[in-house]
Amino acid sequence: MTLDSLQLLFFKNYDDAALRLSPGLNCFIGDNGSGKTNLLDAIHYLSLTKSAITASDALCIKQDADFFVVKGIFSSNTTPDKETIQVSLRQGQKKTVTHDKQPYERMADHIGRYPAVLISPYDTDLIRQGSEERRKYFDSLMAQLDHAFLEQLISYNSLLRQRNAVLKQGGYSNAHGFDRDYLLALDEQLAPLGQQLTALREAFLIDYLPIFQRHYEQLADGREQVMLTYKSQLVGADFAQLLRLNERKDFVLQRSTVGAHRDDFVFLMNELPVKSYASQGQQKSFAIALKLAQFELLAAKQHNKPLLLLDDIFDRLDDKRIARLLELVADETFGQVFLTDTNLERTDQALARVTVPILRFRVQNGTVAPV
Repeated sequence: MTLDSLQLLFFKNYDDAALRLSPGLNCFIGDNGSGKTNLLDAIHYLSLTKSAITASDALCIKQDADFFVVKGIFSSNTTPDKETIQVSLRQGQKKTVTHDKQPYERMADHIGRYPAVLISPYDTDLIRQGSEERRKYFDSLMAQLDHAFLEQLISYNSLLRQRNAVLKQGGYSNAHGFDRDYLLALDEQLAPLGQQLTALREAFLIDYLPIFQRHYEQLADGREQVMLTYKSQLVGADFAQLLRLNERKDFVLQRSTVGAHRDDFVFLMNELPVKSYASQGQQKSFAIALKLAQFELLAAKQHNKPLLLLDDIFDRLDDKRIARLLELVADETFGQVFLTDTNLERTDQALARVTVPILRFRVQNGTVAPV
């Protein structure tokens, strides 16, 4: 699957932009703040129906505009038909995603159909930040690989929100509407879903780990031993019993303190936490290896290479890590690639060995045009 064209309307710093793209490598060249990363984020919207940068869709509407539209036309080697995906949002309304002008009944039905992998300077946040970031990352990857997992995750999160709302209602007194029978009914539905999510995450990590370790070894010449472990309150435990045992604590804190929403993926290097003991370079290699393993798993599942988005790698990565990524580009390990940089000459020099078709675009203050 390749993205043939991209059109933006009032998206971030763009009034109107239309690009015809290469099936090989697409380079967006421009100064910092010119809008290069916004183009990658638009492609991320087409793949995952959300921004990779901001949690608020409304912030993606250009200042002084009332709406944004991101539109992409995809083609496949297996069929002559082209497919049009459009994501749009008007101020004060719900976001809409359409496939060939037909809206999805649920956006979840789109996830996994047009996979993309983003490698950016912020990937090390997965290491430095809290468990929620790591859980979201792996859940997003698993959702693209397994629609059943996505359905279970949506159901679990919906029940969890209802449970927390009941706990907050009971934070004052029973007279304010606390309904323990309703809480127990929610627990009865939540418990099996939590156990299932835990089992699926455990099984996923068994497949993911050796692929990740292989990519890290190639990036770092095998100098360190890296490991991912899964940490969950539910492993070897009865979730329903844990909910009962922690009910009073949950009541006092007005939130659910046990469950699959508290899980974490622990990153280790030579049996020590990567966050505390790894150098910046080691952390970058660790993060890139996570993304390369993600790419490989998605490609195997879809029998089609995901779109690869490389954001500012020349400015933020050292020569060795850049060289390894570009070796994979040159060997056509990847399919369609989108790359941003500030220096056209540096980009051309780095891509000298690449034989796939290359298109270069100059990005300036919300405008983009072929070089």
